[in-house]
Amino acid sequence: MPEPSPDQLARLSESEIPDSDPLALFSAWFAEAREAEPNDANAMALATATPDGAPSVRMVLLKGHGPDGFTFYTNAQSRKGAEIRSNMQAALLFHWKSLRRQIRIEGPLAEVSSEMADAYFHSRPFVSQVGSAASDQSRPLDSRATYVKRVEDMEDACKSAGEVPRPPHWTGFTLNPQRIEFWLDRANRLHDRRQFNRSADGSWSSTLLYP
Repeated sequence: MPEPSPDQLARLSESEIPDSDPLALFSAWFAEAREAEPNDANAMALATATPDGAPSVRMVLLKGHGPDGFTFYTNAQSRKGAEIRSNMQAALLFHWKSLRRQIRIEGPLAEVSSEMADAYFHSRPFVSQVGSAASDQSRPLDSRATYVKRVEDMEDACKSAGEVPRPPHWTGFTLNPQRIEFWLDRANRLHDRRQFNRSADGSWSSTLLYP
């Protein structure tokens, strides 16, 4: 790789990540990702941990964001649901390869209201409602045929109503951000990182980080 020119180094010496409201900055980056990413710009890695600190991570979809935080939905009887219920802390990671950007978000979780969970569950396509309600997510399955048969039976039972009763264990959680880090790819691996931390009064401070 060629050495950067003096002009390139001059440009690299300035951060391209503004020291501004991190939630507004997230919204701006997210809007750009929705235009640039070929699939699922709202896909994010969700990291949870057991009470004794054993971590696990998987991809989920962001279904809402705003001043209260970042919301996703899941089966609370799944592995991640059990870990969340026993340790209400989590971390999120967005990686938008088309934009060469990442955002890391950390904070406590709160369960959404039953009304909010109902509203989102019934906004989904009928087949998605059936698939979620019929699944004992993360539990052992003897064969695909068993699950498909459960889906078919539930679909037949609920067709006349046009919707599926939301299982009480199917719910959502909102992560209240306490730390947000924006990462931007830069030339010669001189990447740009800015971390925002929330204080007790709700205000944000930021600092650049070494890449």
